[in-house]
Amino acid sequence: MRTIKILVAALSGSLSVVALLGGLLLSMHGVQARPPGKWENRIVTWAKHLFLVRSKHLTNPLPATPENTAEGQQNFSHYCFVCHGLDGQNTGVPFADAMSPRVPSLASTEVQSYTDGQLYWVIRNGLWPSGMPASHGILTDEEIWSIVTYVRNLPRAGSLGEPPAFTGENSSAGVEQVSPANQKNANN
Repeated sequence: MRTIKILVAALSGSLSVVALLGGLLLSMHGVQARPPGKWENRIVTWAKHLFLVRSKHLTNPLPATPENTAEGQQNFSHYCFVCHGLDGQNTGVPFADAMSPRVPSLASTEVQSYTDGQLYWVIRNGLWPSGMPASHGILTDEEIWSIVTYVRNLPRAGSLGEPPAFTGENSSAGVEQVSPANQKNANN
């Protein structure tokens, strides 16, 4: 029993010293937000490719036809454009470079090095530790696969202009709005 009391006292003393040193360091240097360094980026990229992003061996059931790419572009323009721009390369997205981690260009070698299955997994499940949200329950599997097809066939950077959400243009002009009640009547 005496040994346990000595051990607890030593541990309490050690924790107090660590807390005191930590407080001293914080008061001298403060808490600083800074972009991740080269090695931090490499480690996180490595971890994402090897551990965090799954489904490496899934294959896209949709062939890379112009029709499927156009469908993917349409789905992308509804769900993904706010962060990635219409062209997938952050064109016209004012906060893309200010985020930490930055919003990646989907044409980058890092993103393009993922398999189709991994891209599907990222779109479906989101990606920690980034701001990439999960689309599970929002997009169907076919919509996600079509977006993967589009990401593999992105247009030239800037060729689609800036997203209307950031230019102030009316993005719903010419788009037919269908309420759930009208859709039910249209399906009967």
